[in-house]
Amino acid sequence: MANDFLFADEPDEIVPQTVGSWKVLIVDDEPEVHSVTKLALSDFTFQGKNLEFISAYSGAEAKKTLEQHPDAAIILLDVVMETDDAGLLVARYIREELHNHYVRIILRTGQPGQAPERQVIVNYDINDYKSKTELTAQKLFTVVMSSLRSYRDILSIDNSRRGLEKIITASTDLFSSHSMEQFIDGVLQQLTSILGCDDNALLVTSSLVAGNINENTDPDKLVVFAGLGEFEHKEGRAVTEVLDPTLMDAFHQALRSRSIVYRDNYLVAYCTSKFTQGSLLYVSGLPNQVNDNQRRLIELFSQNVQIAYENVQLQHEIEDTQREIVYRLSEAVEQRSIETGNHVKRVAFICYELAKGYGLDDDESEKLMFASPLHDVGKVGIPDGILNKPMKLQDHEWEVMKTHSSIGYDILKNSKRAIIQAGAIIARDHHEKWDGSGYPAGKVSADIHVYGRIAALADVYDALRHRRCYKSAWTAEATLAHIESEAGRHFDPKLVEILKSRVDKIESILQKYPDED
Repeated sequence: MANDFLFADEPDEIVPQTVGSWKVLIVDDEPEVHSVTKLALSDFTFQGKNLEFISAYSGAEAKKTLEQHPDAAIILLDVVMETDDAGLLVARYIREELHNHYVRIILRTGQPGQAPERQVIVNYDINDYKSKTELTAQKLFTVVMSSLRSYRDILSIDNSRRGLEKIITASTDLFSSHSMEQFIDGVLQQLTSILGCDDNALLVTSSLVAGNINENTDPDKLVVFAGLGEFEHKEGRAVTEVLDPTLMDAFHQALRSRSIVYRDNYLVAYCTSKFTQGSLLYVSGLPNQVNDNQRRLIELFSQNVQIAYENVQLQHEIEDTQREIVYRLSEAVEQRSIETGNHVKRVAFICYELAKGYGLDDDESEKLMFASPLHDVGKVGIPDGILNKPMKLQDHEWEVMKTHSSIGYDILKNSKRAIIQAGAIIARDHHEKWDGSGYPAGKVSADIHVYGRIAALADVYDALRHRRCYKSAWTAEATLAHIESEAGRHFDPKLVEILKSRVDKIESILQKYPDED
């Protein structure tokens, strides 16, 4: 079998240092084929990586080996082994059962008549077909080189696709709590794919909120914001824990020069924008020569990634401002009714607990929590003499008091903001009762919006547990007994059961946010 390969004498030379390797699986029942293949490709390198050979001597062994090495780049596959079609069955297994469409399958056969080339190429998803008698050392080198280039390009395209998917997914909900990390992760994946480097990349800042790096920042105090490859799942860790100490000099230099520093096979880029200083980007596994187009791409990324940060930060700032305004407005209403303390804050957290127990998702539960402080905003339209009367209201006064639900709804209903819209619903429905005896519309059971049902229970529980101008605080036991007696009349019975199951958490909320003396 060795005579089927031609070898030229190789001059003595220093073998260049390689980083990583390409896995090549040799599947053949003749040990000599393994030996000759390894010898012919012993000095092979591609993009700074050599070949790592893995051997299998039967179709059955090849299947197990492929399961253990899904990242194999090439499989040199014999057709006739334990059966006449063992290799063909392996090829079909790779594509149809393992769903591995990356590995390049090169079919080698010493008996072409057993598997005619045209038939095999048409019926099996293979990438090349070679007769062992024609496969010289040079031709083997050529087919492996072309196959590795195809494998590299397929991985690059797939990485770009996955990176683009992450960016698009993040763009649909760019301002949610975790989408910024997903967005940056996708952009890093796109960058490493386009540069043709490995997947080891990370973005670091001087805090988990970008925009704080300046000339006085200590690089040793930087933390990871997003990472790929060996840096995946290391967000929040100090860069000194993640990187080799020898790399920190490049971080110091990039920070001092506010530029991109290229070292060996990696770079550290200072990311900035016209508004603020920014972050530091580290990418390793660069190709031997970074061309001008790639350098411009890196510069564009380092300039624009910080702008993406700032846009998201601005949106978070707007959302935080909206929430603070809601709380401040609600507290102002409570102050007017001589109800000092943290009532609106407690009601908000109780609503969240009840919403999660009821089965609302995170977004809905948070929306309810942030909107619930607006439940009594309509009290701004109630005269002080009625609002703060320490004794029982007369009938005509009570009718005026009840209008605060409709007043609150009218104030909020035309907003286009989701939190304010939810606040309008809560203001309107939080005094409706399960049996239809509530106000302003006398709604019954499920006709009452779930926001209103939850806010009603949270509001009553907290109000009973704290002193008011017209009553003393009730004990937890008395409050719970009263609420149980009102299940099916005032309150949604399901919500009452949820409150009972979470009463310890709710009581801890009351302890955490007590009224001021």
